[in-house]
Amino acid sequence: MAEAYDPGNIFAKILRGEIPSHRVYEDDAVVAFMDVMPQGMGHTLVVPKAPSRNMLDADPATLGPLFGVAQKVAVAVKKAFNADGVTLMQFNEPASGQTVYHLHVHVVPRFEGVPLKPHSGQMEKPEVLAANAVKIRAALGG
Repeated sequence: MAEAYDPGNIFAKILRGEIPSHRVYEDDAVVAFMDVMPQGMGHTLVVPKAPSRNMLDADPATLGPLFGVAQKVAVAVKKAFNADGVTLMQFNEPASGQTVYHLHVHVVPRFEGVPLKPHSGQMEKPEVLAANAVKIRAALGG
């Protein structure tokens, strides 16, 4: 039996404005913000506002807007950081590596010869996240 959605998860708190974030994009359905423990420069999270643990229990109507914004953010981070490519990751349940139980997509700019850093407990400096958010917002045209 699937676990129930927990409205106390960290992304739900960010969506409600209870925890600050460096947002780069927001519309009626989706928010994108900087990952505080980035695996690479410009690592951004794309999160639907609709509550679901992951893709396995999401309303299918949530997925179109989510992945449309993920694509838009991927194009912007590639441009903002002059990246060679972009990795998108989406995890479902603990065995896959999911640690926050609110559906989300990781968007990470990639550079030839530069491996991803571990998604450790080390948080990035707020001023670095803020500066990266400015670059992405500019690349998004806003």
